Amino acid sequence: MITSTEPIELVIFDCDGVLVDTERIAARVNVALGAELGWPLTEEEVIRLFIGRSSASNREQIAARLGAEAAREWEERFVRMHAEAVDAGVTPVDGLPGALDAITLPTCVASSGTHEKMRHTLGRTGLYERFVGRIHSATEVAHGKPAPDLFLYAASRMGVDPSACVVVEDSRPGVEAARAAGMRSFGYAGGLTPADRLAGPGTVVFTDMRELPALLAAAGAVVGGGR
Repeated sequence: MITSTEPIELVIFDCDGVLVDTERIAARVNVALGAELGWPLTEEEVIRLFIGRSSASNREQIAARLGAEAAREWEERFVRMHAEAVDAGVTPVDGLPGALDAITLPTCVASSGTHEKMRHTLGRTGLYERFVGRIHSATEVAHGKPAPDLFLYAASRMGVDPSACVVVEDSRPGVEAARAAGMRSFGYAGGLTPADRLAGPGTVVFTDMRELPALLAAAGAVVGGGR
């Protein structure tokens, strides 16, 4: 059960779309690959099917539609094209660096992406050093989002009870995973996922990352000039 009165001891951040503005890149690359490889998809369909899920989950969906070989090619080309787009220019999510400066609670990252991908995107945006040693990937657990495994793993590694954790997410699978883990969540609707797909029990939806420190403060966190 999700409670709203427990003191907050840990803020768990998703990476893509929450820390780094990469979901638009991912959507654009997947639309292009689908058109080339035989599964035409709109951006809205990519958001619904792929955004927030692990590469293994996406590979399974593509294989079911196009076969294992096409799924392998899609994944290989996605990794290359995504990396090239990141190198061409990726930024932190608008307002994110200042929000991090104002949050004094312990923080960590728990993402559907691989460690290699996060080293690249967080490194390119100057955020990697803020979280080094506290970065967790869906590759380390049996089931990715919307299963609770990743968030429960992150809480365990950080030594915090799930009921004292809050999650900052921008995808429906992400907020569903937080609910399944018994954690409160803040759904960032300033990216690709509409607010109504994030809304639900134990979730506060917001559209500007600059609002996050005040939202945490209202939920019982201590903010103001920290790490």
